[in-house]
Amino acid sequence: MANTLLSIQVIPKTPNNEDSIPYVDKAIEVIQQSGVKHQVNPLETTMEGELSELLEVVRHMHEALIASGSPSVISQIKIAHNPNGISMDKLTEKYRP
Repeated sequence: MANTLLSIQVIPKTPNNEDSIPYVDKAIEVIQQSGVKHQVNPLETTMEGELSELLEVVRHMHEALIASGSPSVISQIKIAHNPNGISMDKLTEKYRP
């Protein structure tokens, strides 16, 4: 079982004040390609896995955004870590029909 949930909202600066959504899409693409379990939400994406693995995904996200032309990136991150295991499904099951 995974030991970490990491929610991230990337806030990429755009070169000429263009729409940031294509950059956010690029960041989500990095998550999708990583193979980690994740859930995209309107204001952030939550990933589930091992802490070191998820932090590595964050690093790849930032590198991809810079490589795509963003001069800088701010990320707001929330981490829930439990060495005994944690999951998105377990934390939200009572809210599902």
